[in-house]
Amino acid sequence: MFDRSVILLCVRWYLAYNLSFRNLEEMMAERGISVHHATIHGWIVRYSPELLERFDRRKRVVTGRWHIDETYIKVRGQWRYLYRAIDSNGDTVEFCFSKRRNLAAANRFLRKTLNCPGRPERTVIDGTQTNREAMLFCDTAYQLRNRSRRDLRPIRIRLSAYLKNRIERDHREIKRRVRPMLGFQSDVSAGVILGSIEMIHMMRKQQAKYARYPQPSLAKQFDFFAA
Repeated sequence: MFDRSVILLCVRWYLAYNLSFRNLEEMMAERGISVHHATIHGWIVRYSPELLERFDRRKRVVTGRWHIDETYIKVRGQWRYLYRAIDSNGDTVEFCFSKRRNLAAANRFLRKTLNCPGRPERTVIDGTQTNREAMLFCDTAYQLRNRSRRDLRPIRIRLSAYLKNRIERDHREIKRRVRPMLGFQSDVSAGVILGSIEMIHMMRKQQAKYARYPQPSLAKQFDFFAA
């Protein structure tokens, strides 16, 4: 059995910094703690989803202007896709890992995104017809499900490769952490770990609401959600 503080330290260090599981194994050994790198991987997969769920419950409402795009992630030598959306402040709206890049995947991501607090007034996407069709379909479905008494205007869609630069820069923050991992070994672990990396990225952007600490450090935020 390992002390809880050791487990949480390994999880935070792995997600936040450019370390491999073997790096952490060696670092723990230097502290007199013998732990196999596969055990650390198991900790990440086991505890990260619960931390993300807790974080989402305190996530700030985003603005009404969103930038939507997808980026490539390699799993066992094959390309997978990470759909992502940020708002006009650069805050993360939502993300979704997908094995495919098609209309069904775009629909799944946008349905998830439109369930977030704060519906967009305008979205910026690239020139991909698939994403435009998915946005139109999901917006219509959302309006039909709307049970409030206020009328909802259709979401304005802007196609722009230039305005995509904002989300492309945000992609790079995720890819910078993924690159040293040299690819994931399964879709399941890829989805979990990517979600956890997104959580750390949102913590760095101070996207959660805290009663006592207006701008806590990354370590304090992590400990808060792990408590």
